[in-house]
Amino acid sequence: MQRTLADSVVVLDFETTGLSPQYGDRAIEIGAVLVEHGVIVARFQKLMNPGFRISRFIEGYTGITNEMLKGQPCCAEVMAEFSKFIAGHNIVAHNAAFDKRFLDFELKRAKRAYTGDCCCSLLVSRRIYQDSPNHKLQTLVSHLGIPEAGTFHRALADAEMTAHLWTMMIDRICLQYGIPMIFLDQLIELSKVDKLYAHRYLTSLADGR
Repeated sequence: MQRTLADSVVVLDFETTGLSPQYGDRAIEIGAVLVEHGVIVARFQKLMNPGFRISRFIEGYTGITNEMLKGQPCCAEVMAEFSKFIAGHNIVAHNAAFDKRFLDFELKRAKRAYTGDCCCSLLVSRRIYQDSPNHKLQTLVSHLGIPEAGTFHRALADAEMTAHLWTMMIDRICLQYGIPMIFLDQLIELSKVDKLYAHRYLTSLADGR
């Protein structure tokens, strides 16, 4: 995929029955927003029936109940539709290792594939907002004064708030370092840099190195 600007991505979030798709956990909701040049231009949200009852803990954590999942389409049907939404776009997620694991798993079961790049907004935030008490989405939203888009731990609301966090980080980098544009591969690289050297890395981008 050709080099793309960091401010044009799909930001996504999954709600799931647990942490590990390889041990039988499944997605129960997908929420995503398409961001073009820093502006949300499209949204995608679907509940999906995992084929079994979810635990009371997950009901309480997400607000998604077994009753809400009755009659919803299966994961494969939703993911086949979602694969069209993300086609041709790179993706961002908060704690992306988790979401990418479920994305790959559910797309594979739906006989679909995704070939774009993925960046973790949580890892980037650790390097940009080193003064934040922690880097959970809810904490960053409060710390930075980002408007709440809905209930936390519902997929579309989390995706929208992550998108605002993402564009805010890009704006801060561009303003602070005098960089006219940021590419996604540069933020992926930043997410891997020790936070002690984040300033030096961003300065090198400003210097064109």
